[in-house]
Amino acid sequence: MMERRNWIAGRLVDGVRLEANRNPARPSEVIGHYAWASVAQAEEALGAARAALPGWAASNPQTRSDVLRRVGDELNARAEELGALLTREEGKTLREGIGEVRRSAQIFHYAAGEPLRQGGEALPGLRDGTTAMVSREPVGVVVLITPWNFPMAVPAWKTAYALAFGNTVVLKPSEVTPACAWELADILHRAGLPVGAFNLVVGDGRTLGPALVDGADAVSFTGSPGVGRAILERSVARMTRVQLELGGKNPLVVHDDADLELAVDIALQGAFHSTGQRCTATSRIIVDRRVHDAFVERLVTRMAALHVGDPMDAATDMGPVVSEAQLAKDLHCIADARGEGAELAFGGGRMDGDGYFLEPTLFVGTDNAMRINRDEVFGPVACVIPADGLDHAIAIANDSDHALSSGIVTRGLASAETFRRRSRAGLVMVNAPTAGIDYHVPFGGRGPSGYGGREQGSAAVEFFTEGKTAYINHGIAG
Repeated sequence: MMERRNWIAGRLVDGVRLEANRNPARPSEVIGHYAWASVAQAEEALGAARAALPGWAASNPQTRSDVLRRVGDELNARAEELGALLTREEGKTLREGIGEVRRSAQIFHYAAGEPLRQGGEALPGLRDGTTAMVSREPVGVVVLITPWNFPMAVPAWKTAYALAFGNTVVLKPSEVTPACAWELADILHRAGLPVGAFNLVVGDGRTLGPALVDGADAVSFTGSPGVGRAILERSVARMTRVQLELGGKNPLVVHDDADLELAVDIALQGAFHSTGQRCTATSRIIVDRRVHDAFVERLVTRMAALHVGDPMDAATDMGPVVSEAQLAKDLHCIADARGEGAELAFGGGRMDGDGYFLEPTLFVGTDNAMRINRDEVFGPVACVIPADGLDHAIAIANDSDHALSSGIVTRGLASAETFRRRSRAGLVMVNAPTAGIDYHVPFGGRGPSGYGGREQGSAAVEFFTEGKTAYINHGIAG
């Protein structure tokens, strides 16, 4: 049976114990055993990153670019192999798993250009014989704490940008899905990173988190709001830079002029692809009353045609949820919704078999006050809320503690622009699913959905670098 250890200071290091990584489609299948690190080992990883920082920060930008390019090349070359591993440990379909690995390769290739694109400003000083220069420098040692739902892509987009700008990294992936992060660490080391520039520690965040946060110059976290708040509180005490992506309760408005077939396709993709386990997943479908019944009828028909099963099977549309604990949480949310009076239009139950399979689930007759429409479920569960016109729909969409992604389906340019301007969400989709983002543009939410700046694209430089303004008295007038 495969055993994988932690990466610390360029070495494979045993942890305090081995934990099995299981296939959610077949829980009896153990993918491998992964070593969980101790607090002392997490501190050792931070020390290794600290020791490697001066050399990596001062490295030639072409060197950094070449390393990241090689990582992207290998991810591309091994996309089918690593995509299958991703599917086995997380449960999304094989085509989604392969697609995630290829997207990770694209992220590394894009980030490989960042060291070469980095510029600055030279401005005339306001005192005679002076010039003001503005430049960017790495923040330092960056701790990355990543979730289980995108076990390759989220570590990729955080790591690629952090390294591109000259930071050194300690990555703690979700203990539920360590396999992809371990493979990424192995690729990074073989790509030519100096010893200690990238370190991987696996384990329980409640145990390792405090030491990691306390030892970092910056922390980038994607996960639950509760954990995010705890990280923020601890970081503020130390004045540590922090970036949080904390989920959503994303609305999709179906306007009365919408192409209903398009609207159904968008809702189906947003709510049920990747088993609904996306922070940007569509969970509240706000439908104008004039098209409500026709939309629901079409959506239920499409849901009934979804093939739920072995994610390695090419015919499968939706795989299992990631774990038994997540399945139990989803079923609890479904039961709670029924108790509040939501009408079950489709699904709602665990499917037969050994895996953690949940039927795609749709509720109707709901309103925005119900907990099912307030709390993030993180599973294949969506609710329909009727609306009386666009203004009412926008009010419902904005009435949420979360503000990550939102969308509208409409044929009207004016309706689309009205929604775009008035939506509170950090991401707005017009005639497209709420889930699905590009790697070259900023990503992130507002309010409790996001804190500390956006990720990816042009926004990455703001988090992973510090600005420096220098004044040079060169004595040359004019």
